[in-house]
Amino acid sequence: MNVEYAIIVKNKTRLESLIERFNTKAQAKFYIERLGGDFEDYEAEHEVFHSSLTSLQTQLSRHIKNKTIERVYLPSYLFSEKNVIVVFGQDGLVANTAKYANNCPIVAVNPDKARYDGVLLPFDTSNFVQGVEKVISGRFSCKTARFAEAKLNDGQRLLAFNDLYIGASSHVSARYKISFRNKTEEHSSSGIIVSTQAGSTGWMSSIFNMAYGVAGIFEKNLTPKRPTLKEDELIFTVREPFQSVRTQIGVTVGVLKNKQQLKVESLMPSSGIIFSDGIETDFLNFNSGAIVTIGIAAETASIVKK
Repeated sequence: MNVEYAIIVKNKTRLESLIERFNTKAQAKFYIERLGGDFEDYEAEHEVFHSSLTSLQTQLSRHIKNKTIERVYLPSYLFSEKNVIVVFGQDGLVANTAKYANNCPIVAVNPDKARYDGVLLPFDTSNFVQGVEKVISGRFSCKTARFAEAKLNDGQRLLAFNDLYIGASSHVSARYKISFRNKTEEHSSSGIIVSTQAGSTGWMSSIFNMAYGVAGIFEKNLTPKRPTLKEDELIFTVREPFQSVRTQIGVTVGVLKNKQQLKVESLMPSSGIIFSDGIETDFLNFNSGAIVTIGIAAETASIVKK
């Protein structure tokens, strides 16, 4: 690889978002403390993040030219084969970045190991340079992550590194027909979540935690488990399916293996949506007449290993 530039991708801290909202730090502090919140936690998180960011930028500048971009600019940023991407933030930022990375290698760095789990963040500021150097020299190994794909009957498509949400854009019930393994049902629910192997440790795991928690009221000694998926598998679950004289609850969870697909037909005249990975601009309208097919995408992402 002929790597010439490192692109650092970061997000605003919670404190920066508050200051943006309230114009000054003093006003943000007044608002949080007036409601009984711990403003010192916001400040501590901000200080650790920017101290780590300064360290990362300083170290990186000794090895390769670099620049820093904010998460909000990802959909419009064009990465090239001459880039190595350094994601600096929470696990979700890796997912946000991967879809736009054009398969450039991603060195994912945890800025605060005391605060973030870092399931997708193998590096920290003490060792990330090793990952960058391996990419520059071409002697790196990667974890290849597969995307989920949502493809509409009008040709539009959307990729997800972690999760797809198919449902309504507000808190009203989503109405749709769902088809899986030759069975079709009409549903009224809070929407469908589809997760990849990477996403199964995030939103999907919280759905499993909730299910185990509810079941645990009636069945003792249940231990919550996270779903275990292979690279070429997706898992879907229907949130809060409602059974009625018109709607069913037989197709509520399943694993898509190999080339298996899930089909969903919208029965919503308006407010239907397909959403991806927490980027606000990553959505497709999903209103009456729209049919989406969910499966494994051909595209992959490359996450550099330690």
